[in-house]
Amino acid sequence: MKNSDANNINKFNSPYQPLEEEKRIYEKWEESGYFNPDNLPNRHKEPYSIVMPPTNANGSLHAGHGLVMTIEDIMVRYKRMRGFKTLWLPGLDHAGFETQVVYEKKLEKEGKTRFDIEPKQLYKDILGFTLNNSKNIKSQIKKMGASCDWSREKFTLDDDVVKTVRQTFKRMYDDNLIYRGNRIISWCSKHQTSFSDLEIKDEERIESFYYLKYGPFVIGTSRPETKFGDKYVVMHPKDERYMEYKEGQKINLEWINGPVEATIIKDEAVDMEFGTGVMTITPWHDTVDFEIAKRHNLDMEQVIDENGKLLPIAGEFAGQHIKKARILIVEKLQKKELVEKINENYKHVVKTCYKCGTIIEPQVKNQWFVKMKPLADKALEKIKKGDIVYLPEHYKKITIHWLENIIDWNISRQIVWGIPIPAKICVKCGHGMADLENKITKCTSCDGEVREDSDTFDTWFSSSQWPFVTLGYPDSIDFKNFYPTDVMETAGEIIFFWVSRMIMLGLYVTGQIPFKTVYLHGLVLDAKGQKMSKSKGNVIDPLTLTEKYGTDAFRIGMVIGNTPGTSLSLAEDRIRGYSKFANKIWNATRFVLENTKGLDIDNLPKFDEEDARYSEELSALITQITKEMDEYKFYIVAEKVYHYFWHTFADVLIERSKKKILNDKFERIEGSSADSSRALLFTQLTTLLKLLHPFMPFVTELIWEHIPYGKHKTLELLMVEEWPTIYN
Repeated sequence: MKNSDANNINKFNSPYQPLEEEKRIYEKWEESGYFNPDNLPNRHKEPYSIVMPPTNANGSLHAGHGLVMTIEDIMVRYKRMRGFKTLWLPGLDHAGFETQVVYEKKLEKEGKTRFDIEPKQLYKDILGFTLNNSKNIKSQIKKMGASCDWSREKFTLDDDVVKTVRQTFKRMYDDNLIYRGNRIISWCSKHQTSFSDLEIKDEERIESFYYLKYGPFVIGTSRPETKFGDKYVVMHPKDERYMEYKEGQKINLEWINGPVEATIIKDEAVDMEFGTGVMTITPWHDTVDFEIAKRHNLDMEQVIDENGKLLPIAGEFAGQHIKKARILIVEKLQKKELVEKINENYKHVVKTCYKCGTIIEPQVKNQWFVKMKPLADKALEKIKKGDIVYLPEHYKKITIHWLENIIDWNISRQIVWGIPIPAKICVKCGHGMADLENKITKCTSCDGEVREDSDTFDTWFSSSQWPFVTLGYPDSIDFKNFYPTDVMETAGEIIFFWVSRMIMLGLYVTGQIPFKTVYLHGLVLDAKGQKMSKSKGNVIDPLTLTEKYGTDAFRIGMVIGNTPGTSLSLAEDRIRGYSKFANKIWNATRFVLENTKGLDIDNLPKFDEEDARYSEELSALITQITKEMDEYKFYIVAEKVYHYFWHTFADVLIERSKKKILNDKFERIEGSSADSSRALLFTQLTTLLKLLHPFMPFVTELIWEHIPYGKHKTLELLMVEEWPTIYN
């Protein structure tokens, strides 16, 4: 074989050892500079870009991250081989509340809380913790084979990112899209911060439901501890059972801590079919009640403080935590004969903190909110026109429904770790003013004294600007060349948290959609189909599997059969099975190289009739899978190439070729069948290596090092070889 030596074959005398080779191969890719689109060969012209969902810089990669890295790397490697000027921009997320929770757990082990540390020092400590962890995360991303451009790496707390996020806040404030107001928010008493509605975990529970006598009425509640402030009785204006009661009518009655005067309120929010059709309201601690109170301009009084303890309005129960107080309150109501009955098997949904499971306590607080409807309307227009393609398509309908029913977004977080909100707050009236340059010294509403806002942005507010801020909006060459990006690939479970918000803020800030296609993958479950969690002890570390079986086995095992939007059950046996495929490729290569020595690869003989049929079969396969790659059907392509390599190339062509050789070696025999078979083996191998490369980059690149040069190998690295559009 021309341009080859014995080392090409000797390399394959030992089994494939992925651990020994993968680090070196990745370093070779990095040294080539081809991860950077500016360094790609001249044939790479049309831009193609993906912005990596920023990985939380507070821990280690999990199986879901492994799937993200695999799918996006497949996209990028394929497009790079197709001649696109590919940019895959990597990034890490400071992850706001998520990271602070991780750090607080570290403090708990040391017998401390975040409240024991001065805020500026706490921020500095978490920054050091995060930056140290980020080194680990980056090394793990590289181990997955991610061919991203590390020279453009971004962090959500980079100075330019922070600057743009602050400017967006000020612009939205000036455009009357951000306001500060006293509204009901979701509050976690453990973590002492508010959340947006999307960060609340709904948990089904069976608890007691209490029917209480409230004057002439019977009201129902699962939370008697909130009822101390109830002084309004609400009923539907069309409920014939209560027509004798008039709007504004006063009723004197005996209640938990003595007599109260209640006012009749008529409102259509009441469900006449639920319970008795009458309810009292606790506006400070219930969203529906809050809205009723706002409509009727009713008083609101706080009953439970931010620590989950009852306030003085609760009388003898003041200072008690609501968990302990509930049973005592019910006992007192029973003694006063105010309990009609108790249903002890009441099944309902309880809102909890998604990180600690604490029951969320609605509170009325002065916070920053984004007016979402104007932003949603513009996003809806683009989505309904089809400017953004959703894979799978049903996520489009889900997104439209959510956007059409969107509520305002609370972006204030009472944590240290994050981007500080650039604003001043009036000490006297609570008015909030955006202040980028720290120039405001008096309240613009009442001329009162002001203080700096101590809150930080919800991390989703900054990450929702990720596609354009990472590309240097508005003036950089990258922004002009690579925005809008081509694909946003991420988990379907954060379509509202992140994807939809990126569309809204991308349109608002840049006037353009941030990406053309949304590819949403499902959850990665354990082997039994259960969601992974540390409490269950079923978390699978992808790096444990890659170390045992090789990264390529993990990658193709995560893709085959994994349709967009559906969950994947990840079992070790699955990855172990695909490691055998990597070995099959290795062994097949050894056979081909051993038996094509002396072949003139620049002047290959013509195929005989039988070999020509197999050549045409592979040509047809290439046509099919190229179309499917463009349609993001990687799960189909991976399976087709896998089966062709194993069952046609290895099981048929290699086995058939042995019949054409003498003493298990190719020899010159009568006619050209042996030469034809040798040529077919060589050309099919080089073609299949190209087709497999996006899915199994390490083993294919390693083999490519030992493939002799010729028209089937034009460059040193397989990662920049041309995708075979027509087999020849």
